[in-house]
Amino acid sequence: MATHRLTELPADVLELIEEAVGPVLGAETVVAGYNSEIAVRLHLGSGGSVFVKGLRQDHPRVWTQQREADVNHATCGLAPALRRHIRRGGWDLLVFEDLGGRHADYAPGSPDIALVLGAMRSLASAVAPPDVDLKTMPQRMSTYVTDPGDVRFFEGRALLHTDWKPDNVLVIDGRARLVDWAWASSGAPWIDPALWAIWLIVSGHSAGEAESLAALHPDWNSTPAHHIDAFARAQERLWESVARVDGPHEWTRQVHAAAVAWVGYRSA
Repeated sequence: MATHRLTELPADVLELIEEAVGPVLGAETVVAGYNSEIAVRLHLGSGGSVFVKGLRQDHPRVWTQQREADVNHATCGLAPALRRHIRRGGWDLLVFEDLGGRHADYAPGSPDIALVLGAMRSLASAVAPPDVDLKTMPQRMSTYVTDPGDVRFFEGRALLHTDWKPDNVLVIDGRARLVDWAWASSGAPWIDPALWAIWLIVSGHSAGEAESLAALHPDWNSTPAHHIDAFARAQERLWESVARVDGPHEWTRQVHAAAVAWVGYRSA
């Protein structure tokens, strides 16, 4: 569920950050994203800038901060480099390099699609760090499968981003980079392109077009069709649940409709 976003940087947070990185000359709130109370680009007195995201230490999803920190080194350079992890004064803050760039465009014909595929191919070689407590995709999907035995289809040791909303993909210097690893998980490597396919449908592709693009991932065509069928059905049920609970947000209804369209395409 979305987290309330502060519109101004609290004075106590600014003090903690300045102790870590030096004087701050200016701050810009970043409006994209739903999982942080603080998301801000800071311009530093030493030159350059950093991106800071954070939650209060008593927030029920504060564990996502540690997850992002733990997987940062294993992301094949796709994530922005983590500079500092600050846990003081009631706040949990991650200080990243500021990538800049722009959000990816998933619309049909966009040149960004090839860049996203390139990022996925790079990520396909990443393995979930064995010393990091990541949820597995069987765990995450267990509530939504129609047959409990289907969760075994999602098993794997690949490091997965899983949140392919266009806001989480930045295009910089002809390359796609991935931000917001809060929902990083381990599982079968074809799952990331499957999740991307749903967002491609939201962005204007037909279900067939979206799946054709997902199939360009190196692990897609070696995956049994009934594994992907089971995952598509689970995603339909997941997004139906999210859309029902999170009704005021139009985007959740759009993603649910895309998941329904994907299941319909595969059933046909």
